[in-house]
Amino acid sequence: MIDSWWGDVTTQVDASASTALWSLAAVMVCLLIPQLWHVVRHVVTIAHEAGHAGVAALLGREVRGIRLHSDTSGLTTHSGSTKRFPLALTAFAGYPAPAVLGLGAAALLSAGYAFALLWIVVIVLLVVLFQIRNVYGFLVMVLAAGGMGWLAWAAPDPWRIGVAYAVAWLLLLGAVRAVFELQGSRRSAAGRGSDADALARVTPFPGAIWVGVFWLVTLACAAGGAWLMVGEVIGDAVGG
Repeated sequence: MIDSWWGDVTTQVDASASTALWSLAAVMVCLLIPQLWHVVRHVVTIAHEAGHAGVAALLGREVRGIRLHSDTSGLTTHSGSTKRFPLALTAFAGYPAPAVLGLGAAALLSAGYAFALLWIVVIVLLVVLFQIRNVYGFLVMVLAAGGMGWLAWAAPDPWRIGVAYAVAWLLLLGAVRAVFELQGSRRSAAGRGSDADALARVTPFPGAIWVGVFWLVTLACAAGGAWLMVGEVIGDAVGG
């Protein structure tokens, strides 16, 4: 079994341009239809909270847990030094995390490691699962890890490749939509507890500046990831 799994992880596959484009179309439908976005946004939230938790742990802070809520929001609690620099880095990590992970996923796909990407996603989901501290979040993570685990292990190869591309597109484009939602929510009192406002409290820059930085990072990652996955197709179209 281990040899089979390792062979799966190290296998390089050549995906057709249509696979990347059809998976992009599917993700765009999910982004544009509110009911579907409400479901798939949990993936972006998981990556967002994993970003907070991962940076906090790297900076030596104690990660106390992650909560996922039915409105697709999340909360990562951590403790440790009250110095502004680690607090700022931890607060900053959330919104760029899905985009950066999406860019890494696109790089793996560009190198042909679609199957490896699925297993990396499974591992990340299991790591996050052990940090979950509420019932709803636990159920979401069990469903996500179980579903992705089945896809990685037993689904037909075309499905696995398509899902791998869809994960990358969802992280890249979902990160951009999340920043769009952040900007809109900050106009109301409900949005005043955002990461941008947390950054404003520990840095000399206002929250609006940090929203702009989130825009730059997520859009740059989305452009880079898109080029890695469909750049050749775009180049051929322009050249033709």
